[in-house]
Amino acid sequence: MFKVDQIRKDFPILSRQVNGKPLVYFDNAATSQTPQQVIDVIVDYYSNYNANIHRGVHALSQEATDVYEQARHKIQAHFNAKHAHEIIFTSGTTHGINLVANGFSSILKKGDEIIVSALEHHSNIVPWQMLCKRTGATLKVIPMNQAGELEMDVFNELLNQNTKLVFVNHISNALGTINSIEYIIEKAHSVGAAVLVDGAQSCPHIKPDVQDLDVDFYVASAHKMCGPTGVGMLYGKEEWLNKLPPYQGGGEMIAEVTFEKTTYAALPHKFEAGTPNICGGIAFGAAIDYMNAIGFDTIATYEHELLEYATEKLSSIDGLKIYGTSKHKTSVISFNLEGIHPYDVGTILDKLGIAVRTGHHCAQPIMDYFKIPGTVRASFAFYNTKVEIDALVEGVIKAKMMLS
Repeated sequence: MFKVDQIRKDFPILSRQVNGKPLVYFDNAATSQTPQQVIDVIVDYYSNYNANIHRGVHALSQEATDVYEQARHKIQAHFNAKHAHEIIFTSGTTHGINLVANGFSSILKKGDEIIVSALEHHSNIVPWQMLCKRTGATLKVIPMNQAGELEMDVFNELLNQNTKLVFVNHISNALGTINSIEYIIEKAHSVGAAVLVDGAQSCPHIKPDVQDLDVDFYVASAHKMCGPTGVGMLYGKEEWLNKLPPYQGGGEMIAEVTFEKTTYAALPHKFEAGTPNICGGIAFGAAIDYMNAIGFDTIATYEHELLEYATEKLSSIDGLKIYGTSKHKTSVISFNLEGIHPYDVGTILDKLGIAVRTGHHCAQPIMDYFKIPGTVRASFAFYNTKVEIDALVEGVIKAKMMLS
């Protein structure tokens, strides 16, 4: 049996108060909270073996290098990458996407086509617009429907021999929709296109197997899955990473440098210029250990209970509309109260100690589709409770009474 009360003791921040009220943290889609086990790893690094990696012969450097590379192997095992060098440490999902987009600048040409979906975060739209501007390629969009699902029949029509790249998130950050990435990958590969999947919102809830998916690129951020900010990973198939040029030049990513010529290091160092977020990478590994110890099947089951409970409770409020009603979604509920701006609702909830996100959630095309300025987004993690959901419902009812 899942013991949420015991789990909550691992997260120091959950015991604090906001505005004199117990903190109810429902902004997990933006960033998750960090357990003491991961905090301890961060403190241990800076307290006992803080040193630069891969370069020093002294004991601290060697120790830091070993632990950092162990973290890479943990990430490899978690995502089931074939090789550890297919895991590139990044500053986060956005960095990983831009790394790939930059690399394809030397591959794409005018007449080529790339496809994104209407459900994307801005970080999976803007880099591709920039790429099209640089290369003359054309950007096409898979539309969505009223349930917040992609129209796959239109996707099939968009695919052709000119399609070189397809980019789609695994789970929508704004609506919680779980996309059919297995189908998208298979169909894209049938016309010879590569696929990048934005896994920022999926990795806190499920355990992707990149070999089973046969995906070409997969990106994620540590801070969405109980790790620190400022670190993430890009998985890329070895053959693709070897084709792409380096994203940045500097130390660590070179084999040999003269003023006449530079040759680049082998994977993964080719894409890891400069001193990395060493502590962040190590803590990322620790966060993966923590979540695997709980178990992703256990996490998914419990979070689905929270989603169903919250959906039922919030749906009972007159004038409340939920956006994103796919049968396949994760523990995210985006909603509005009729005639009330989402920012105003969020402000009142904050006064009650309840943290939600309001606005367009860096997914403005979704809001434009629904013709709304934004939503109130409550996103749940495995350390949340039904009691907290009850507090949210009471807070929304209070906001409605105050603002109507």
